[in-house]
Amino acid sequence: MIDFYTAGTGNGRRPALMLEECGVAYTTHKLDLMKGEGRSPEFLKINPIGAIPAIVDHDGGKDVAIAQSGAILLYLAEKTGKFLPKDAATKAAHLQWMLFALTDIAPTSSAIFYSSTKLKDQAAQTFFEERLLGFLGHADQRLGQSDYLAGEYGLADMALYPVYDGRRALVEAKGGMADLKRWADAVGSRPAVKRAMAVV
Repeated sequence: MIDFYTAGTGNGRRPALMLEECGVAYTTHKLDLMKGEGRSPEFLKINPIGAIPAIVDHDGGKDVAIAQSGAILLYLAEKTGKFLPKDAATKAAHLQWMLFALTDIAPTSSAIFYSSTKLKDQAAQTFFEERLLGFLGHADQRLGQSDYLAGEYGLADMALYPVYDGRRALVEAKGGMADLKRWADAVGSRPAVKRAMAVV
């Protein structure tokens, strides 16, 4: 059994996709970040940074606590043997596109949020919106060549989908990106993804 600590953000939803896709038994603990629940002494024992998501895996006789959505995805892939191929070249493609989603796309989406809600800086918001659309344009080009980011459905798609879903209106307003939208429809229609997106 896994305890899953999360909140309603792209980062918070990402591990839910993997948990559902892998069929791993888990219990969800939703933290109210606005009330400071991420800074509680109990949660800081799990993740000293105080950020979601985090999991505690109770299988195997020793509790394993893991934070950071990408680390959780990789841990679950290794644990279950699913969604990350063994072949070195294919695995590298999955990791490349997963990290693109985690290190380029997701932080830019977060910057839009902070620019608009915390800083209330329209120029910064516009800059990051255009930057995000540029990144998503690269994903769209890739998806014009392949059904999924790394060829077959896997970690990369689970890394990107919650961000896309949160910025769907921005993409719709921009127009174009038909292959990205086709991909999003395919990912979003998966039963495990539907369940995961409803968890948080």
